Amino acid sequence: MNFIPTSRHHVRLSHILENPPGQEHIVTDTPNLSLPYITAAQAQKHVTHNEALRALDVLAQLNILDRDLSTPPASPADGDRYIVAAMANGDWTGKEDQVAAWQDNAWRLYAPRQGWLAWIADEGIILSYDGSSWVGVATGGGSVNPVPLVGVNATADTTNRLSMNSPASLFNHEGAGHQQKINKATAGDTASQLYQTGFSGRAEIGLTGDDDFHLKVSPDGVKLNDKNKNI
Repeated sequence: MNFIPTSRHHVRLSHILENPPGQEHIVTDTPNLSLPYITAAQAQKHVTHNEALRALDVLAQLNILDRDLSTPPASPADGDRYIVAAMANGDWTGKEDQVAAWQDNAWRLYAPRQGWLAWIADEGIILSYDGSSWVGVATGGGSVNPVPLVGVNATADTTNRLSMNSPASLFNHEGAGHQQKINKATAGDTASQLYQTGFSGRAEIGLTGDDDFHLKVSPDGVKLNDKNKNI
């Protein structure tokens, strides 16, 4: 757990522990959430107790407002929580993937541990920390229906909401036949398959801009030429 003071003075635990003369006191924490223990012969025990309560208030029922911010928001409300995104800066520098909580006019940062779960409020999904990154988890007894984005060994986005990096993909029958459907809203829209080289279009087949079946090809990816119309 890291603590970044901003406008208020906070007493550090190491300053309030009473140590026997000539002995160094070792502060011990709980093994899972690193909550500080209240030790014997310790002054101001309420400070240690309140420190643990602050951590519990952040980590229990972890409701994250956003996981896409690299810069701390300018006007957070007390108790707001975020997962720090890549290329973090400001008070979050070097704290990627950590939980940032605004408490007592300061950012407190908590390094996640394997198995932590977080609800991402702006996306409506649950993430789990796998030991190296936050990943999506199934909900409702294994169902993932609905979810806004699905990435299989890849990162989905708002355009490519299903994204996959794989040497092959398989759509198998379930006892009989199997039908693949590409649907469009109106005749003037496009329902097609686009074949690319290095993300540059080389061929396209389907209903492109009308309800006729088209085959289009391109030698350079700049313009697709209609080679076979009204099949």
